[in-house]
Amino acid sequence: MDGLDLPALERFFGEHVPGFAGGLSAELVQGGRSNLTFVLADGRRRWILRRPPLGELTPSAHDMGREYRVVAALAGSGVPVAGAVALAGPEVLGVPFSVVEHVDGRVIRTTGELHALAPAEITRCAHAVVDVLARLHEVEPRAVGLADFGRPEGYLGRQVRRWYDQWERVRTRSLADLDTLRERLAEACPAESGASIVHGDYRIDNTILDGDDAGVVRAVVDWEMATLGDPLADLGLHLVYADPAFAPVLAGAAASTSDRLPSPDDLAERYARASGRDLANLRFYLGLGYFKIAVIAEGIHARHRKGLTRGEGFEHVGAAVAPLAAAGLRALAS
Repeated sequence: MDGLDLPALERFFGEHVPGFAGGLSAELVQGGRSNLTFVLADGRRRWILRRPPLGELTPSAHDMGREYRVVAALAGSGVPVAGAVALAGPEVLGVPFSVVEHVDGRVIRTTGELHALAPAEITRCAHAVVDVLARLHEVEPRAVGLADFGRPEGYLGRQVRRWYDQWERVRTRSLADLDTLRERLAEACPAESGASIVHGDYRIDNTILDGDDAGVVRAVVDWEMATLGDPLADLGLHLVYADPAFAPVLAGAAASTSDRLPSPDDLAERYARASGRDLANLRFYLGLGYFKIAVIAEGIHARHRKGLTRGEGFEHVGAAVAPLAAAGLRALAS
């Protein structure tokens, strides 16, 4: 299987995973657009393995050590996460990878999966996801051993510079709106609203929900972009994922874009109540969110053009980049 060497993994599990029964099967999890995610099983237990995508990697992205560290640190914090199992360097698969426990539940990736729920359950689900985000932002980094996990001072300015640098590395075309959005974000950049652990890619399909009650979040997953920074950047990105312009990035029917979810305004209000944070500068955070996912989409598109993606729906991702950049400009001007 591309991206995995099962005999090498079996040797690694035999040495590092207590209770491993021997013999591994692997299945690529559909829906991922960055790191590759596999379900591993030995006939008795299941695990999740995460590794970087195939091909050339952008600097600071796909950091398995950071992802594993934050998941391990948040155990017992009140933020639901999968149990940390093992972290390996490149000596096993040629790239670093992490292994966490498999969490039973359901992941709602598409509008079809979301619309199978009753309207009241959809609302409860959306509220639960936002409430967990507020809970994450309440965790004191020092209390969980993450005081040195990032540099919250100057976070917003670095985000603008970092994502434009990523754009320069991965872009397949010129896009004036993206350049203009970067300029206007740099000009409008406020002081940070605060400092917390931020997930960096928070949306409904990066949570595992209880199989019987979609209003219960069993685990938050995909922590590859976690750091210490401005918590409202997480909120802004979460609200941006509601825009239909994002749909092509997740094969055209992303659950987060459903019009049956509570509106972004409603979710922002719920977050404000739960967190006590002032959302006066929310339009900047929305613009930053659009900027970030436009660049991420372009990176996915670039890898697809090189034949380095695995799974379906990647041929449509590039079409999302220009609408996302344009929406970012509108959000800043609103």
